[in-house]
Amino acid sequence: MIDLSHLRADFPILHQQVNGQPLVYFDNAASSQKPRAVIDSLVHYYEHDNANVHRGLHALSNRATDAFESAREKLARFIGAASPEEVIFTRGTTESINLVANIWASEFLKPGDIILYTGMEHHSNLVPWQLAAKRSGASVQHIPVLEDGTLDLENINALLTEQVKLFTCVHVSNSLGTINPVKELCARARALGITTLIDGAQAVGHMPVNVQDIGCDFYVFSGHKMCAPTGIGGLYGRAEVLAKMPPWHGGGEMIDLVTLETSTYKAAPARFEAGTPDIAGVIGLGAAIDYLETIGIDRIHEHGAALTSYAMQRLTELPGIRILGPATGDRGSLTAFHLASAHPHDLVEFANTHGLALRGGHHCTQPLMKRFQIPGSSRASFYFYNTTAEIDRMMEILHRAVTFFS
Repeated sequence: MIDLSHLRADFPILHQQVNGQPLVYFDNAASSQKPRAVIDSLVHYYEHDNANVHRGLHALSNRATDAFESAREKLARFIGAASPEEVIFTRGTTESINLVANIWASEFLKPGDIILYTGMEHHSNLVPWQLAAKRSGASVQHIPVLEDGTLDLENINALLTEQVKLFTCVHVSNSLGTINPVKELCARARALGITTLIDGAQAVGHMPVNVQDIGCDFYVFSGHKMCAPTGIGGLYGRAEVLAKMPPWHGGGEMIDLVTLETSTYKAAPARFEAGTPDIAGVIGLGAAIDYLETIGIDRIHEHGAALTSYAMQRLTELPGIRILGPATGDRGSLTAFHLASAHPHDLVEFANTHGLALRGGHHCTQPLMKRFQIPGSSRASFYFYNTTAEIDRMMEILHRAVTFFS
């Protein structure tokens, strides 16, 4: 395992006590912590460059615009987009999916069409498509999940048909840790002319991502899971696809010409970024990318995989435990489990009294919990600033919990 423990010094929030115990933060799949470099980038913007972007001719506006568009260029490079114009800033994964489900779907879905997703999707990649299906007269279908937490792809040809107009899939499951074969699935879909969207909320910033190599039409993600501020994220869209989509929100910046009777619109990305954006959030996202690149995304992924493997080994010590997701192979940096002796909410609250931050519940994947016939799970999720010593501390607490609840 690569030793990245020295990086903990860059994260002010980690150096505190919770309920009289040193904080062990294992809720990174919900939101990662922020390094001093990102926090400082926000302070610098508000103290030195605070002005609206694109619209001013004065020094502050010019500096803010340069920083804003520089972040777009960094992000395009970070995810392997063909150009910065293929990157649209949104509030995060949820808004990115809703943009596509409203605008692309309104143009291209019709009665009789099928939207295909998987049985392990986050609600944010289920509900928008269910709403789009109702509006358009399309229907939804799903790829089942096997007992080992992988997709049932044996009969994929029966599901991935020419009637499917959109296929969407989570890259890394937030409840199972499963890394799906998105490149293979997108290639199958593209061969049939199917538009594809990949939910990369648990992938970007945790493992190498190249959208051109994956071959998807859309890729969505959130900044707050990759050391950036909350409320900022991105939507990658292939240029040819974005060019065929009308605006979503109307307002300033996205227009070309406005009269009292009609309007014309700019090309992407401006067409989809109406109004004053989250300038500080975008700048913070750029700073987060700079920070992650100094560490190296391959090193981050290797460290996370090693932590997950170690945690899964240690968790088998607990009686009555059921660990969800693939037992072998490459996984996301998380492990979710269910203890027979304790409801996930009770277990997570017990952990909290000892300074351990886990997450318990259905993780916005209610259909997946129903498939595994459990009320929810407890989840420990890791990032590069976590250590095996913290996993050992987690195990001490969980052993106490088993005794307490038995």
